[in-house]
Amino acid sequence: MLNALSELLADDAKVLFRYLTLAVGYGLLSGLTIAIVLPALSCLLNGDMRGSGLWLGGLLGGVLLCWGLRLKVERAGVAVGVAVLRSARQRIGDHVARLPIGWFDAEQTARLAHVIGPGMMAVAQLPAHVFTPLISSALTSLVMLLMLFWIHGPLGLVALLGLPMLLSTMWLTGRLGRGVDAAFQHDFAAASQRIVEFAQAQSVLRAFNGEGGGTRLLDQAIDRQRQSSRRLIVRSSLSALLNAWVVHVLFACLLGVAALWLSDALGAGADYTTLVTLVVGLVMLCRFVDPLLEVASYADILRAGQAQLAAAQAILAVAPLTQPHAPQQPADGAVELHDVSFAYAPGQPNVLQGISLRIKAGSMVALIGASGSGKTTLVRLIARFFDVSQGSLQVGGVNVRQIASERLAGQISQIFQDSYLFQGSIADNIRIGKPSASTEQVLLAAQQAGVSEIVARLPDGLDSQVGEGGARLSGGERQRIAIARALLKDAPILLVDEATAALDADNQAAIAQTLQRLRGRCTLIVIAHQLSTVATADQIVVLENGRVVEQGAPAVLLGGRGRYAEFIRQRQAAQGWRITAATQQGPV
Repeated sequence: MLNALSELLADDAKVLFRYLTLAVGYGLLSGLTIAIVLPALSCLLNGDMRGSGLWLGGLLGGVLLCWGLRLKVERAGVAVGVAVLRSARQRIGDHVARLPIGWFDAEQTARLAHVIGPGMMAVAQLPAHVFTPLISSALTSLVMLLMLFWIHGPLGLVALLGLPMLLSTMWLTGRLGRGVDAAFQHDFAAASQRIVEFAQAQSVLRAFNGEGGGTRLLDQAIDRQRQSSRRLIVRSSLSALLNAWVVHVLFACLLGVAALWLSDALGAGADYTTLVTLVVGLVMLCRFVDPLLEVASYADILRAGQAQLAAAQAILAVAPLTQPHAPQQPADGAVELHDVSFAYAPGQPNVLQGISLRIKAGSMVALIGASGSGKTTLVRLIARFFDVSQGSLQVGGVNVRQIASERLAGQISQIFQDSYLFQGSIADNIRIGKPSASTEQVLLAAQQAGVSEIVARLPDGLDSQVGEGGARLSGGERQRIAIARALLKDAPILLVDEATAALDADNQAAIAQTLQRLRGRCTLIVIAHQLSTVATADQIVVLENGRVVEQGAPAVLLGGRGRYAEFIRQRQAAQGWRITAATQQGPV
């Protein structure tokens, strides 16, 4: 556990080592101070008032030293807690920032939030509130064990034999409770996620909550957490009882040995000195058992802390995207895929299989296919949300693995279905695409994305607040602001995934015209079901079950009887209109 904490602190591990040194010193000093009771009590019972006074003076001095050292230990423990909250969180944040974007699904995000929040708070409290009394109690018991050996060998031997029994019991109860604790942590994170989701999706929940269905998922998550909590409480209570029972059994055995010692001493006509030694031995016996009870009481807290550290280590163990030692610069906005296959996890089936494409710089490519055909996965591979499982993916003639993440991010702009707005103004959210952009550039991007209409009807214009996650705006309005953000970035490659799905017909037409104006200026890779967008692409790529089944110019594919021609016929039948020859080769 200490190794895990040290690895988590990394460069700040020296703070932990300083604390542990002080804590061990304090524990030994506490044990030795208690040991002074032995000669002090012996002198007192033997009527040696001068000797007992000297030993009691030493006892008082030891208590004062323990008091002063305990203050230093507490400060050092707080320093470790601060380092956990500051450095360990920072380390986890830095590591997470280098993970594949595809790692951040709902479950992983909830787990990360739990680890950084309650998890790190629990770990930060361990040094001052758990380790200090635990180390002190353990070392005090060891000192008392030596004293028992010195007073009466059989007492020391029984005490020594009892320690492995106690440690084995604590290990066993910890092992039995580990699975319950992991389940509780998982259900706690899931319930927290559902609570946040419940607060953020009130408009949807109230619209569909006629029979209480809106709270069903939240109720189920809270119920699972309640059941996990109940199992954890029961298991923890049983573990504490078992650990304490073992200590009491050991105490009973030691009392039995002491009783035999007393019986033998009385049978042999024990003198006063022997009886004094026996009384002192009983005092040391109690001082040996009391710290053991405290050690046993911390077993569940240690297991919970270890679970939190294990969760943090699991996140840190996720392999980040590899970074090149000698980064290369892409020449342009061309994109090439050579026999690319991809699976989300080892052992799972491939989502993409044998994809080979060449997309020229400045051209426009439309990806079409049924839901689940792999379109979004392909686009996200280009943005390096993940690394390909097989084959190679190049941007500007350079393998994406050889391009620094910052450079690749600057090379690609993205417009996806699930656009997120940060709390702030409309202008702040658009300017994320280019923080140094002027007001005129922001206004131009807003106009091109159809945001001007939103700005015009809001009293504060571009300075209007969007709320957390854009809660004050509609889905279509959030999408237009996200599009303006991507346009402002003006990257060599623009990835568009159903960008107009949440927009009305007028705004769809405006965005389609904007994409047309971008042709030649950047490489456009578009996933769209709108005929006006698909038909104007330089190249059509049809995906089916993760494979490219057809590709070529729209006019050529339309003249055949392949998947694209069938797609066009289905769209025409659904919308009740026909694409003319002019529509197929130019903007609508």
